[in-house]
Amino acid sequence: MKDLKGKTAIVTGAGRGIGKRLALGLAEAGCRVALVARTAAQLQLTQLEIEAKGGAGLPYVADVCSYATLETVTRQIRADLGPVDVLVAAAGVQGPIGPFWQTDPSEWNQTVETNLMGVMHTIRLVLPEMVTRRKGKIVVVGGRGVSHARPYFTAYAASKAALGRLVESLAEELVEHNVQVNCLAPGNTYTHMTDQILDAGERAGWRDQETAVKVRQTGGVAPQKQIEPALFLASSQSNHVTGKIIHVDDDWKTLLESTVPAELYTLRRVQRA
Repeated sequence: MKDLKGKTAIVTGAGRGIGKRLALGLAEAGCRVALVARTAAQLQLTQLEIEAKGGAGLPYVADVCSYATLETVTRQIRADLGPVDVLVAAAGVQGPIGPFWQTDPSEWNQTVETNLMGVMHTIRLVLPEMVTRRKGKIVVVGGRGVSHARPYFTAYAASKAALGRLVESLAEELVEHNVQVNCLAPGNTYTHMTDQILDAGERAGWRDQETAVKVRQTGGVAPQKQIEPALFLASSQSNHVTGKIIHVDDDWKTLLESTVPAELYTLRRVQRA
């Protein structure tokens, strides 16, 4: 995506997992990437990997749950890297695992605070400038639960489904402002969350256990399969695509040169025939 060269991108959750993958991809595409996460050491490793490949990335330590801290960091990012062109909201937590009636309500609060409110905080801080400049790209990283039920992970699934509706609603508000917001469902990838599922044993349910074992053995979805649609959604090639939930297994490349019917790739998961 040549038009990403020189753009400023913020990636939350950039210290590890899918957030780190997407940060590396954006940097390789030529973006100046602001790396945001809670752990300085992890961010420094991401920065080193980016710089080793000739890219540009700067670390900023912040918890997306803290609006005040994130506001300070966003202000510093603008001072260091210029106006924000792209936001990739990838920070998230697994939340409580197990039968709903056995879960701790406090863990639900933390899950919703991170997965939903954390995304809201980040978008709220970059959006006014995007609206003023009449351009901007927001990519929210979804997960299993954004479009399908996920038993034994109800807090995670509920928070991710809420993100789907957030994306769809916000996209309609922003149509006249030339800002596109979409959700990317990245598929199963080996991360620390995979280990959490394995550690949970029977509480995670047999389907997720089997999937986690397979993902640990194979690594899951290849990085490039996640990076390519993320770059598409971050580039001008997707100016006609907004308010959609795109899964890495979807035939998203058909969107490169075609319009998107209103009912396609929505929270209800109406897919192309």
